[in-house]
Amino acid sequence: GCAQKYIVKNYFYYYLFKFSAALGQEIFYITFLPFTYWNIDHSVSRRMIIIWSIVMYIGQVSKDILKWPRPLSPPVVKLERRTDAEYGMPSTHAMAATAISFSFLIATVNQYKYPFALGLVAAFVFSALVCLSRLYTGMHTVLDVIGGALISAVLLVLLYPVWDTIDHLLLTSPFCPLLSIVVPLVLCYNYPKLDYYSPTRGDTTTILGAGAGATVGFWLSNQYAVPADTRENFQLGFPLITSKMAVLVLARSSVGIFVVLLTRQLMKSAVLGLLGYRYKFPINDLEARRRLEVEVPYKFITYSSVGFSATVLVPLLHELFGLM
Repeated sequence: GCAQKYIVKNYFYYYLFKFSAALGQEIFYITFLPFTYWNIDHSVSRRMIIIWSIVMYIGQVSKDILKWPRPLSPPVVKLERRTDAEYGMPSTHAMAATAISFSFLIATVNQYKYPFALGLVAAFVFSALVCLSRLYTGMHTVLDVIGGALISAVLLVLLYPVWDTIDHLLLTSPFCPLLSIVVPLVLCYNYPKLDYYSPTRGDTTTILGAGAGATVGFWLSNQYAVPADTRENFQLGFPLITSKMAVLVLARSSVGIFVVLLTRQLMKSAVLGLLGYRYKFPINDLEARRRLEVEVPYKFITYSSVGFSATVLVPLLHELFGLM
């Protein structure tokens, strides 16, 4: 349908919550999660990606099992249209924001010297902004948001006692590469079926694909390159930010984001071209790209390549360019 017309009366809230909503979307995941791997700590990044993948999968599947509708419009004015075809409960924006912010806090609080209260406030503010943005943009009810945050919190509590064990197995088990690819693919191909098309299956495939590629990259780096677990190097806390360090961070991030975006574009074109040849459809045929046999391999291969390049190719380029 056509987008509902509205008048913005408070530009501060409008742009604040539009920006906050973007913190729960692909553009944030594809930049912040690799940023922590390139510039902060490999162990922190691994734990965040593992938690993010598990939480988001459970959230996406829960939507299509519960099938709770989003707020009616009107009376609600919706500022987004893409996700309108999805169900509402739970809010995966709220789940992702809670999982990422609090897993970052938990993973860094014992490795870096900073006030726990400061980290707690930062995690709460980040989560709150993303949660409130879903209400402001009209995409979720209060119950959707609270449910998403609570589910994410429960999963964090359940996973925290075993996340070191999971991390160790993902780094050392010889079966890690195979399981990291096979298990997500099985989950994607057996995603709950709906009576109409929803982007949830494609989004879930994107998330699991990125997590699978990154996990294989973690394992490979740990087996054949410098061990990925670097926590011992960070016991003294956050280093002072110098101009040289700022330049290095900017350079590493610029190279990394360029490679990640280039990988996504090249793989997207190549995989869609091959699938189009195999199933006889033009690559700009949106309906064909929504078919199970096309959407799952297209998105899984594309984003697993993105995850792999972020964790293997980009660090190799950093070393080649003297940015380590």
